[in-house]
Amino acid sequence: MRKKYFNYAFFMLLALNLAAFTNQKKVNYKFDFGSGQAAAGYTKVNADAIYSPQQGYGFDFDTKPTIISRGGKDLLKGDFATSNKPFYFSVSLPEGNYKVTVTLGDAKEASNTTIKAESRRLMLENVRTNPGQFVTKTFIVNIKDRKINNGQQVSLKPRELTKLDWDDKLTLEFDEKPAVDAIEITPVTDQVTIFLAGNSTVVNQDDEPWASWGQMIPRFFKPGVVIANHAESGLALSSFLGSKRLEKVLSVMKPGDYLFIEFGHNDQKEKGPNDGAYKSYTERLKLFVSEAKKKGGIPVIVTSTSRRSFGADGKIENSLGDYPEAARQVAKQENVALIDLNAMTTKMWDAMGEEGTKKAFVHYPANSYPGQTTALADNTHFNPYGAYEIAKCIIQGIKDDKLGIAKYLVDVPGFDPSHPDPVSNFHWPESPKSTVVKPDGN
Repeated sequence: MRKKYFNYAFFMLLALNLAAFTNQKKVNYKFDFGSGQAAAGYTKVNADAIYSPQQGYGFDFDTKPTIISRGGKDLLKGDFATSNKPFYFSVSLPEGNYKVTVTLGDAKEASNTTIKAESRRLMLENVRTNPGQFVTKTFIVNIKDRKINNGQQVSLKPRELTKLDWDDKLTLEFDEKPAVDAIEITPVTDQVTIFLAGNSTVVNQDDEPWASWGQMIPRFFKPGVVIANHAESGLALSSFLGSKRLEKVLSVMKPGDYLFIEFGHNDQKEKGPNDGAYKSYTERLKLFVSEAKKKGGIPVIVTSTSRRSFGADGKIENSLGDYPEAARQVAKQENVALIDLNAMTTKMWDAMGEEGTKKAFVHYPANSYPGQTTALADNTHFNPYGAYEIAKCIIQGIKDDKLGIAKYLVDVPGFDPSHPDPVSNFHWPESPKSTVVKPDGN
């Protein structure tokens, strides 16, 4: 009887372990795009590989590239996926940081590839190959979920429930004229994470023509650093705390990680007796700093981006009151790094001028986007060009402050906000989704 019970218990335990193993999400993938035989160790992905939760990978959002085969002995590079329109490829993955390695190129024609991840995070920009040339590029993507390790979860806004940043998969968007031969995905735990806490000027905006600097800066870092953007439109320091976003950040922060903190636009609208730049705003900024330090993190205070608020003299007027100065004072008092984005963007908007800055903000005539019956004229939120230039300000601030993460920067010559890049030099392949609805906050 004892032997039968032992055998039963043993097989039950084995079955439970097998079930647990089966339910674990796969986290390592090697995909070979094409119609022919897969290269050794790779999973073949042809044009009919449509994403489903059951399969766990595939082309997504009703996009379907063309599969081209050039033949030859190299199974990995002999065929590839391409399109003259953006296409998406998604992989079901749990929360974590992932190294993504892409092989790009075509044996017979030139290619040009821009890759965005999740909610339009710019990862690779204008990677060009000549006919017969192949390149391998690697970048790091952060995947996050709502769960906090104490059983609680982040309180999301309704608009966030459909954001690619908060779903249960990694989504890559391929633009221009790509030739995608292969993708490898591997989890990594050794990256320095830069957590972003902020509002609509920082968040990864899902839809054209809106954009923020937080979704542009991944493009300027090589592996070794990953950007985890926890910002959201309309938030102040208080609502970032109240929705448990700081708690979420701290739950996954490692010693040596960074926390960039940019608030002010929405904080200045709080009018309680204890609110104000030198009251609740200052107190909460200090709380963010102290909590990050307790985790061994490195806080960086970022002053708020200037609005497009020109005075009668044709120069930018401060529309943020005492909030930028209060942030400067907290950085000094707490002995933490400061990136004075307010001063830098003021210089940049002055250099562009009242008319020129319309090219950096969401200013578009009617019918520029589907469903847009009236002109868009937003003086707080940026378009991709404006967001890209502000990201360059952030990168210059990292260099000026001599932060440790500066050693991971790539393609970043010195940037002077008083001499921004001409808008004519900027090229952004637009994503398929657009909206005329202004992000929360102002």
